[in-house]
Amino acid sequence: MDPTAFILSLLVLINPFALFVYLNPVIDGVGIRQFLLHVFLRANLISFAILAVFVLTGTSVFDQLLGIRFDAFRIFGGVVIFSIALAFIVQGKESLIALREDLDALASEIALPFMVGAATISISILAGNDLDPLIGLGALAGALVINYAIIAALIAIKYKLLRNGWRIAFDKFMGILLRINGFFIGAIGIDLVVTGVLAIYHSSLG
Repeated sequence: MDPTAFILSLLVLINPFALFVYLNPVIDGVGIRQFLLHVFLRANLISFAILAVFVLTGTSVFDQLLGIRFDAFRIFGGVVIFSIALAFIVQGKESLIALREDLDALASEIALPFMVGAATISISILAGNDLDPLIGLGALAGALVINYAIIAALIAIKYKLLRNGWRIAFDKFMGILLRINGFFIGAIGIDLVVTGVLAIYHSSLG
């Protein structure tokens, strides 16, 4: 895996467009400035700190520290991702929960599990095995900066450029993107399960 592939994979899995739909109630509740400068910035810093651990350690955190197979994590993570994707497809916006906590709690809830989940952890582990630590950390930081910039741009489009009628149409369009994204995320979940099962099967054959 090269740095560009790592960045693109993270962006697909985090999906700032679906994340924006999820965050709309939070933005409306705390305000744009408070959201960008405190809540979402903290969420990105928390996500970077967690994923950086896996970029630096690779599969060793499973092999040496936890004593479990990374492929078992892949399978479990794939099941979780598939269930989330199914909720996106079937329920759409209704699958998203409005958050009502203090700012620190909001940042943590955004980071986990919507930015840091089984899929992003898996990709970070694979990057940790393939990339130089500094390059891996740089790519991780780059992906999160791009994610932040996309969310900020979507906020500017909706709240600064569009009027009420167009905002409703914009929200409907983002809702459609959320459902479409569910198909891609579901496919990633199935791929993680299949990859994990095949890896365990081949290792059992010796």
